[in-house]
Amino acid sequence: MSTPVPARDALQPDGTPAAPTGLLPRLAAEAFGSLFLAVAGLGVPLFSIPQSSPVPSALAAGLAVTAAMLAFGHISGGHFNPAVTLGHLLAGRIRAGAAAAYAAAQLVGALVGALALFGILRTLPSIPDSRTAFDTVAAGFGEHSIIQAPLAAVVLLELLGAATIVAVFLGAASREGGVRTVAPVAVGLSFAALLQVGQSVGNLPFNPARAVASAVFSSGWAVEQLWVFLVAPLAGAAIAGLVFRIGEVTGSPAPVADVEAAHDTGADDDADDDADDDADDDADAVAVNEPAAAAAARQEKARGVSEAQEFFDGKRS
Repeated sequence: MSTPVPARDALQPDGTPAAPTGLLPRLAAEAFGSLFLAVAGLGVPLFSIPQSSPVPSALAAGLAVTAAMLAFGHISGGHFNPAVTLGHLLAGRIRAGAAAAYAAAQLVGALVGALALFGILRTLPSIPDSRTAFDTVAAGFGEHSIIQAPLAAVVLLELLGAATIVAVFLGAASREGGVRTVAPVAVGLSFAALLQVGQSVGNLPFNPARAVASAVFSSGWAVEQLWVFLVAPLAGAAIAGLVFRIGEVTGSPAPVADVEAAHDTGADDDADDDADDDADDDADAVAVNEPAAAAAARQEKARGVSEAQEFFDGKRS
């Protein structure tokens, strides 16, 4: 049974609470989105011939990110990546408990997607060893890199790529309606471009959940090198999240126009108050020279005029 998520479990960029959605539907959206990304990101290079493939695997993965965010972003925010969730946590846009649950759901979804692909590989008679086939999509460095990239190069690229993706996500989602419109396109295109570079170096995923999913079903070397593809993207995401957190905490001063408008409003209020006081003073002065009944009637009339003026000025409902 799902329960409503606390207000700060999901915050809008301006600090207002997001629409209360049950935690279970949000986790289901994150898990299914991660499954979709694993199937698209790993399945396209697994089952296609690069020379004849109409859509490069990097572009296919980017399109999958965009589609998943458009489909499920309004439910969970469309992270589908523990690095993105960590960036949101450090930027102050999600609570720690919800972030941990998101990461677990993303990992489960990616593993289920990779398991489905592994099961399909086992049914193909032309592929005798499914784990060897998965080696072609597993992240690696050194002798397991396409260009023999050393550890330092892979760490720097993973850190930079994850930081860029998280920064693009946080920046695009800061726009009004960004999660539904701007963010999916911006994040998908950024991911596709970075993934094209990452695949040329060593199948860098910029996504710890996808890295785990591909390593589990590959040979032993992939698990041994997995720590790099967990630590580096999370470090990059942490940098981007902290930068956005600092920027939002420091903030910017209110626009001059807003300050002047506030001052003008205050001046108008003072003028209205002075007018009300003058009306009351006039009524009191007349009351001294007239009979009590006439004075009371005049004061009531003056008070009615004042209340009517306040009503039309928007001060009284």
